[in-house]
Amino acid sequence: MKLKLVSAGTGALWVRLGIQTFLKQPLALAGLFFMFMALMSVATMVPLIGLPVAMTLLPAITLGLMVATREATQGKFPMPLILLSGFRAGPVKLRAMLLLGGLYASGFLCAMGASYLVDGGGFARMYLGGQVPAKEFMESNGFLGAMWTFIGLHLPLSLTFWHAPALVYWQDIPPLKAMFFSFVACFRNFWALTVFALAWMALMIGVVVLIIAISGMLDAPTMLGVMLMPTLLFVASMFFTSLYFTYRDSFEVPVDPASKN
Repeated sequence: MKLKLVSAGTGALWVRLGIQTFLKQPLALAGLFFMFMALMSVATMVPLIGLPVAMTLLPAITLGLMVATREATQGKFPMPLILLSGFRAGPVKLRAMLLLGGLYASGFLCAMGASYLVDGGGFARMYLGGQVPAKEFMESNGFLGAMWTFIGLHLPLSLTFWHAPALVYWQDIPPLKAMFFSFVACFRNFWALTVFALAWMALMIGVVVLIIAISGMLDAPTMLGVMLMPTLLFVASMFFTSLYFTYRDSFEVPVDPASKN
């Protein structure tokens, strides 16, 4: 297994491939993404242990979406159980996925806890529970400090786990080594991932602006509430579809991942 360097423009290619692949199997991939969201939402509703459990499941379930993308590139229809691929690949990989999940959950909770110390939990409540604070509080130094504290801690955490589940699943790399290689690959392909992130942000903003403009032109303010969230969820489905390509193009592998379940 060797890391590959890609150009900054590859980030835009990953976005395009994600959209194209999603459109090959829109019902399957959107359905899997909605199942993923529902599973995370239900898990977080469990008192006390819900959030840690959801964060522990996140790496493996995200891998399931990547496996589904690979299936779609082969013209296959991904079935619902594909979401659990990381847990169904034998006891060794099951333990590895649970370890990855536990480490990710610990890092996430530490980042969220650090933000709690900055503003007393206002940002954390908004992020986790969707409780929007008063405008004055959101503009306060405490809230902004908490937000940037979380972002500053969560960004390296995300890069450490970006490719790790795929490396464990497809290349049999131990969890800690997979986390190391993931971070190094993301660092070496920093500009491609930057273009990738900026392109998806621009697409999201463009979708919001377009829906607002159409609802204004049609003088239909209720259209905004009806159309905005479902459309953004479909765009999010395309984003998760594109994650597989960031892995595929960042590593040289001795065996084509498409040949392995």
